[in-house]
Amino acid sequence: MTTARLALVLGAALACAGTAAAQDFQPKEKGLLMLNARVTGVLTDAEDTIYTAAGADTGLKAKVGDDVMPTIGLTYFLTDHLAVEAIAGTTRHEVKAVGPGTDVKVHETWVLPPVVSLQYHFAPQAKVSPYVGAGLNYMIFYGGEDENGFKVDVDDGFGYALQAGVDVAVSGPWSANLDIKKVFFETDASINGGALKTKVKLDPWVVSAGLGYRF
Repeated sequence: MTTARLALVLGAALACAGTAAAQDFQPKEKGLLMLNARVTGVLTDAEDTIYTAAGADTGLKAKVGDDVMPTIGLTYFLTDHLAVEAIAGTTRHEVKAVGPGTDVKVHETWVLPPVVSLQYHFAPQAKVSPYVGAGLNYMIFYGGEDENGFKVDVDDGFGYALQAGVDVAVSGPWSANLDIKKVFFETDASINGGALKTKVKLDPWVVSAGLGYRF
């Protein structure tokens, strides 16, 4: 269902971009502020080994689910080509212990993964303007709910991100935006006071589609 919802949003954004007419539009330039309202999928596919406190392999893995939520991105252009972007949004993820004959929900948590990136925009004066970027993120886990008798603690921490995207002018200050980030982040999680532990390599794909407005 998560993948289907995200595919529908991406398709709608592409359709919007495809209808962009040769109307006057506001190009990217130094001093420009751009606000992007997006629908974002945080897709982890994390599945990492769970060990005992002594380091023995339990045969189980910690599996983290995906989620789709609205997000906001704010971009400021330092020059015509260079910009700084900050994104904000939060998603909710289910954590399971899975293995042979086992599929148990152990935890559910909200994640706030703000990312600040430096971007390079290849064609700021064009209607179709791709960009790439790189930056840092800080993963914050909050509002956790333990399930089925388990107690789970997950550490916050820093990661880094790579980014690619495109803005397609629609009309005036409006544009359609597609954006993909790969966030590299690894965290430690302990279960039942450290009786079990795992090092979770989240490394989510953050896939977004939406509309932008240029100020």
